[in-house]
Amino acid sequence: MADPRNIVDALVRARRGPAAAAALGGLALIGGLAFRALRGTAPAASDGPAAAVPASAEGPAFADVPEDEARLMLRAMVAATVADGLVDAAERRRLDEAMAAAGLDRDGRAWLERELAEPAGIDEIADAVDDPEVAARIYAAAALAIDLDTMQERQFLKMLAEALDVPAEAVSRVARELAA
Repeated sequence: MADPRNIVDALVRARRGPAAAAALGGLALIGGLAFRALRGTAPAASDGPAAAVPASAEGPAFADVPEDEARLMLRAMVAATVADGLVDAAERRRLDEAMAAAGLDRDGRAWLERELAEPAGIDEIADAVDDPEVAARIYAAAALAIDLDTMQERQFLKMLAEALDVPAEAVSRVARELAA
C-alpha cells in the first residue's frame, strides 16, 4: 500500500480543495487545526478556514506524522465517511480522486475497499491512541473527511471525540474552523 501519509494528504486535498492545503499539505492542515483547537487559538482572518501555519510560528512541524498515526487517521476518515451507512457520489468521487493522487496501487485500493466495507469502530480507533495531541489530530482528520449532513455523521464525531477524550472546547473550535 502507498504511504498512508500520502493518502491522508490526498483525501484532505480532495475534501478541502487544492488551494486549502496547497501551502503545507493535508497533514499540516490537520495538525494545525488540532494544535489550535487544543490551545484555544485561531488563525488570523487572512489565513482563511483551517489554515496551516509554519511550525516556527505556532508549534511543531505538523506534517511530521508517523506512518502508524497517518494510518489511524486514514481509518478514522474512512469510518467517518461511512458513518451514515453509505458513500454518496460526492464522497466516492473524493475517494477516487485521493486514491489516484496518492498513487494507490492495487493492494492499496483493495485495502481501502475492505476498510469501506468494514470500517474501524470508534473503540478500535480510540484504543490505539494514548496521547491527547494525537487524539486531537485523529478527531480533526475525521471531521475534515465529511460534510456533517446527517445525524449519523454528527453522532459518529460526537462519540469519537468522547472516546478519544478530546475536550469539548477543542471539538467546538474544530467545528468553528471547519465551518468558517
